[in-house]
Amino acid sequence: MNQTSWAEVPRMSPRIHLPTGWVTFVFTDIEGSTRLAQLLGPAYRPVLREHRRLLRRTIVATKGAELLTEGDSFFLAFADASAALAACLAAQRALTSHDWPTPEATPRVRMGLHTGWAEPRDGEYVSAEVHRAARIAAAAHGGQVLCSAATVRHAHPLPGGTSLVDLGLHRLRGFDDRERLFQLAAAGLERQFPRPRTADAAAHNLPTPVTSFVGRQAEWAELRRLVESYRLVTVVGAGGSGKTRLAVELAADLVESHPDGVWFVDLATVTEPGLVAYAIAAGLGLRPEPGRSMVDTLVEYTAARRMLMLLDTGDAQLSASAQVISQLLAGGVGVRVLATSRESFGLPGEVVWRIPPLSVDPPVAGAESDAVALLLDRATAARGGRRPDPAEWVDLRRVVRRLDGLPLAIELAAARLRVLSVGQLADRLDDVLGALDAGRGDSETGLVVRHYSMRANLRWSYQRLGPGAARLLRWLAVFAGPVDLAAVEWLLGGDQLDPLSVLVEKSMVVAEPEAGGSTYRLLDPIRAYAAGRLVAAGEEQAARNRHVAWSAHALQRLGLGPDGRPVTLSLHAFDPLAGELRAALRWCATGGSARAGLALVVGMDQWWRERGLAGKGRLWLSRLYDRSVETDERIPDAELAAAQHTHSLHAGADGDFGAELLLSQRAETVARRAGDAKLLARVLASRAAPLVDLGQFAEAEQVCREVIDWAQRQDVVEDALFAVLSLAELLWRRGALEEAAELLGAARPVEAGRPVERGRRTVDMLLGLVALARGDLIAAHEHLLASLRSRMAHGFHRRACDTMQAIAVRCAAGGDPLTAARLFGAAQARGADLGAAPGINGDYLARWQAQVRAALGDVAFDRTYGEGAGLGIREAAAVALGVEHPDLAADSTRFAAGVAPSALTSPLERPLRAPSTPDPTRVGPEPD
Repeated sequence: MNQTSWAEVPRMSPRIHLPTGWVTFVFTDIEGSTRLAQLLGPAYRPVLREHRRLLRRTIVATKGAELLTEGDSFFLAFADASAALAACLAAQRALTSHDWPTPEATPRVRMGLHTGWAEPRDGEYVSAEVHRAARIAAAAHGGQVLCSAATVRHAHPLPGGTSLVDLGLHRLRGFDDRERLFQLAAAGLERQFPRPRTADAAAHNLPTPVTSFVGRQAEWAELRRLVESYRLVTVVGAGGSGKTRLAVELAADLVESHPDGVWFVDLATVTEPGLVAYAIAAGLGLRPEPGRSMVDTLVEYTAARRMLMLLDTGDAQLSASAQVISQLLAGGVGVRVLATSRESFGLPGEVVWRIPPLSVDPPVAGAESDAVALLLDRATAARGGRRPDPAEWVDLRRVVRRLDGLPLAIELAAARLRVLSVGQLADRLDDVLGALDAGRGDSETGLVVRHYSMRANLRWSYQRLGPGAARLLRWLAVFAGPVDLAAVEWLLGGDQLDPLSVLVEKSMVVAEPEAGGSTYRLLDPIRAYAAGRLVAAGEEQAARNRHVAWSAHALQRLGLGPDGRPVTLSLHAFDPLAGELRAALRWCATGGSARAGLALVVGMDQWWRERGLAGKGRLWLSRLYDRSVETDERIPDAELAAAQHTHSLHAGADGDFGAELLLSQRAETVARRAGDAKLLARVLASRAAPLVDLGQFAEAEQVCREVIDWAQRQDVVEDALFAVLSLAELLWRRGALEEAAELLGAARPVEAGRPVERGRRTVDMLLGLVALARGDLIAAHEHLLASLRSRMAHGFHRRACDTMQAIAVRCAAGGDPLTAARLFGAAQARGADLGAAPGINGDYLARWQAQVRAALGDVAFDRTYGEGAGLGIREAAAVALGVEHPDLAADSTRFAAGVAPSALTSPLERPLRAPSTPDPTRVGPEPD
């Protein structure tokens, strides 16, 4: 079976019981089946039939679900990774021991396994994990069983008499990251195979220098000694001092001494502390795992490996970088870190090595300094291999002294020597520096005196660029961070590879090779200079408007899959784009289109609120309103209503409930004028929120019912989902549990069908609260954990804090006050960081928290609560997701009523009791 058909798995029979959660996928096929069929002719059919019989007898009979059989290929799914490995082992042994008609007729079957989080929908799996399993099988040879590291982690214990051989990191076809492959070894299986059929990948991802490394022999030797002797070495120095180049050059020489590789991670573009671990994971080819912090994944991955990690520009997120480095070093003795930064991390055991500028004084009489040697080398290259005349060397020394021996400035100066003599270059440096007063900012860039030399070289570098390269450099200034070639070409239109190559060659643009393709960025001083030239060229309006359009395009793509279809919204996808979106908004509010800016803010709505940035979102909206008045730009009613609706939600998240109600009313007026029933339904559906925030619960319930009735008449009830959820929450609050459960049951398919909503799993959250009110700890546990997993997996951190507090109640009701106190502390501390308010269930949670305090006593409660408050959100979520299922408890009982400790009786006014009829909320979590 070909690889394409593996990846395009058709819908499976709904009668098959498909495992969910951590699923191990198995693909098998006959290696060289086409050749075998040609060889055997009519005799191939009975061989194929016997091959299928043996596989079904051994694999399908081992609790595996046979999902697809096509030709000589099988696709299976197992709920247990160990069982999947055992099945493959039995199948290979059966195939080997079978009496085939002739030795040539023996089919050699290759097998691949991968374990990933997957949930079937409509009788099929639609997941990249399936594709990964197919690619692993494609990498195997006949008779070989390969599996991923994820399968190894979940296959405990291994089948008896088996072991796994680590084959190292490999890049699978169609995937940008690297996968560690393992071979199943056991008696009866072949042991020796060629290298897996994967794309070759070096055991490092270091940037490839395009120029020679000049000088710094003494520094190189000293730094190497430190890296070999200490596990954390930080190279500290000013920008442009050559920290990264020296570190990369040294790291390249250390690849052979680190069997698990040398990995480069650029932290310069990490805009949020929480993204540091993700950036490092991306450099190692790791992916987030549901319900698990990225740091934990990193630590486990690196613990048993011998590797060197080169973390560049650690001062971009100093504290967060220090925390991740500390955990990595504590997790495994084979990990070493070489970092570059403008300041030290302040960690125990850290060796801080300050990089000096290149020496401008010769080490001995008759020799040349490193700075002059560098300029000589680059000047020779700039002049087509013609070395500067010895008569020019005096001027070379003048140049490097003016540039303070900074490598970046020297590199840029050398580019001018294509058209200038060294003396002319030195004279120009004198002219520029003489034209500026000491201690005053550069008139073009605003930089202080220590950057004069670099700015002067940037200016002259720019003056010698061709028109195409110069225009590209100017326009690249609108990007806030690294972008790929597609983004560059989207911005300017047409093929930009030639001018981009020129800029990379001239060190004006940094090219950073990655598994998925190179990215390109400007160093900050170059970006500032290019931005000034953009204004001077009269192109700023066009370039920044185009960047705004690109940002809107990128924002829209976040909600779409590779095939262009909507996918579940994940706020994690917003994080890398945040810097670009802020830059686009800054332009919209100062020199661009307010209308375009409002659309961006609306598109970022949930990200603002879930990251605790609602106040900033409100500020942007206010600035954009002012901009529209200032420019007299007309905003269409539908777009204005959407912006005011977003503004209302942000005001509520920011605790300004009066403004929340006022803005909601304004949004309603404009939405009615627009005549868009769906938009009006979304606006009205949120009307109850400010009433709840203001304590007007009866009025809020009445509004919800009126909105739902109106939406049903207008056939837009799906857009009024928030009103349904708000009504269910209000019903839960006053104890109308049956009606709340009925509403939520009807809302579940609506939520599941809306990609923007379903990642929040609000229905499961509320069903969990209803189950708690009924005393059904089993249903509460399953609903709340399903909600928390989804919220964390999709980046809804503020809502995840709400769910963790509900899980704290579930722990208290189940007789575990210590975990309850820890979760209360974690959820409330992290929620406060994100600007979360107690909301409608604040009193409910406060009563439970008071009872937990009473059960533990003040001292124990405060200590445990404080421990929880010190956890990060992912650590807290891990605690919540690790709460034991009620069915697993020694004293498990279906309902908590009468079972919980007397100190933890329900704080609800309505007493807990088991319902007389089966609980309609007792359902398994549905897939995303």
